[in-house]
Amino acid sequence: MSETTDSKSIEVEGKIVTVLPGTMFKVQLSNGHIVLAHISGKLRKNFIRISTGDRVKMEMSPYDLEKARITYRVRETNPSPTPTYRRRY
Repeated sequence: MSETTDSKSIEVEGKIVTVLPGTMFKVQLSNGHIVLAHISGKLRKNFIRISTGDRVKMEMSPYDLEKARITYRVRETNPSPTPTYRRRY
């Protein structure tokens, strides 16, 4: 019986509410629940920055619905354009 943990995990999406020490985050799910989440190894290895307000995809265990692992940071579809300043001579 060699079942992977990925087949049992629940994939959800949420928004970062609070950044905690030790690469831990408080994340609010779409249904209003707040869970404690930590960064997965790939995000940590590639130095993916996560800050308050970012949307993230997470994996949750069906056995503990209060904790999650952040697996992906969702990019904004319409990022705010950076203002271009004209030089005055």
